[in-house]
Amino acid sequence: MSSDNISVVVSDDRPPVDTLVVGVSEYGLAGLTAVDYLADRDSMHEVGHLRTKEPPFITPFENGTPRHHTRLYVDEAASFAVVVGERFVPPAQAGSLATAITTAGRKLDASNMTMLTGAPVAHGPDDHVPFYIATPAYQDSYLDDTDIRPMGNGFLDGLSAELVARGIDASFPTGVFTTPTHPQTPDVAAAIRLLTALKEVHAIQIDTGPLEAFAANIEAHYQALAERMEAGDSDYLPDDRMYM
Repeated sequence: MSSDNISVVVSDDRPPVDTLVVGVSEYGLAGLTAVDYLADRDSMHEVGHLRTKEPPFITPFENGTPRHHTRLYVDEAASFAVVVGERFVPPAQAGSLATAITTAGRKLDASNMTMLTGAPVAHGPDDHVPFYIATPAYQDSYLDDTDIRPMGNGFLDGLSAELVARGIDASFPTGVFTTPTHPQTPDVAAAIRLLTALKEVHAIQIDTGPLEAFAANIEAHYQALAERMEAGDSDYLPDDRMYM
């Protein structure tokens, strides 16, 4: 698929930034929740968007107002930008989307890129932490003085694989922060872990308090739902009349 199928529209008055952060619609929505939370900050403003000519075609809206499915926001004072991608990325389009995001990064003069994503992997409570997969240039520049753990053996696929591969080839600092993600959507607790890693590595001031309160509400909702389902199962167990 040609990269011409995805076009980048960026305003002429865009300010340069140091860091570009990417999150898209994936399993658990952890990365998307994290970047959407960043984009809602008062200091962020929209400077562009990406348009696609291939399916799936979606145009999100809220309170009757539509918006582009993949948008670019900038915080000039903190010198970082975020790509908020609400559209699911089919594997066949990962390469062209990576090219478009890289082009947007060049237009913003970004010197590094970080993708936030959840991982649907088996895990225990001790694994509820952020991990990294990053190019050597990213590790040398940003990770040497942190406690963030590297992810063990495995492989990336989709958009994260495309972005990291480009970072390797171009010696451009590119990192992925990932964390185990649960199927309940959105996994806000996972999003908080990703934001915590981003805050530590890039010294971005992020108040996760409101997001933590939201995560607690979601956890309480799922707990109450599980209790109702368990109570319902016991209420409707059939009588065993086999020996009557």
